Amino acid sequence: MPRFIIHHVTKYTYPEPVRDSANQIMLYPIKDEYQELQSQRIFISGEPFLEVFKDYYGNEVGTFMHTAPHTELRIDSTISVVTKPKNLPADDRETEVQWSHLDDIKYQLPYLDFLKQENFKDLDEVKKIADNHHFRTLTVFTAVKELSKYVYNNFKYIKGITTVETTLDEIWDLKAGVCQDFAHILLVMLRLLGIPARYVSGYVCPHDSNLRGEGATHAWVEAYIPFYGWMGIDPTNNCVVNDLHVRLAIGRNFSDCSPVRGTYKGTAKQTLEVGVSVSHEDGLVAQKEADILTPLVVNESLANNTEGSNSYRRYMEMMQQQ
Repeated sequence: MPRFIIHHVTKYTYPEPVRDSANQIMLYPIKDEYQELQSQRIFISGEPFLEVFKDYYGNEVGTFMHTAPHTELRIDSTISVVTKPKNLPADDRETEVQWSHLDDIKYQLPYLDFLKQENFKDLDEVKKIADNHHFRTLTVFTAVKELSKYVYNNFKYIKGITTVETTLDEIWDLKAGVCQDFAHILLVMLRLLGIPARYVSGYVCPHDSNLRGEGATHAWVEAYIPFYGWMGIDPTNNCVVNDLHVRLAIGRNFSDCSPVRGTYKGTAKQTLEVGVSVSHEDGLVAQKEADILTPLVVNESLANNTEGSNSYRRYMEMMQQQ
């Protein structure tokens, strides 16, 4: 059972004071039999009152308002979390029985939300790959792994080529992106087959391994496996999720799980620094503390100079998940 200490820092600086900064954070790890939160410390500059509630999907969400004029906003979360291994599906049920079970539950909650398909111009092209006739001859577990492998092999991992505003059609045309793009394409494919699938936001904590996605929040997918439950699958790294992934939130897509979002009044020009460091129980640090913050200068073409409107929320979401 590995124990991780994860330090996640988001810092905005502004050339002149801004005010009325209203924000939402989803930085609280999921607590269940496979993930134990030992401690969490959240510091927010200005020390505003932080109200925490649970959303429709059971995620903890924090909201705060920083009304006073300020030239810096820093959101600093440090967690100590223990992850526990989860047995893989036994995969010993007959294939037809598994697919029949999925057909039986497709109109039931909580599966209904995770079968809803997003608008996608190239859906017919994707259907040719996620072919029912082929994959329904496999067990659901095997079908999920094969589709994850397809995304991993056919999409290039390139940072900065997409944003959260990039559409599924654009991702499909580019055949490239980062973890959130890999996850969204896999969601489409699984849902086409009638497999409930949900988006997961969190961290990947490599330990003597070379996993993509460290140094920022990560994203992957959970697929519903008949007679087993939800199983995490990471198409960015082509692996079944186990105790090297720490879950923050689940939802239908990225918009349900954004780690930080908000808005403020003032200048649209800002500089963002964001980073994640992971320390393992044995003292191994995946990213040095001194190097945690990486400056990211906001492109002015993203900014809107109208009072009360700016690129904070949009750009924050762009850079959070890599």
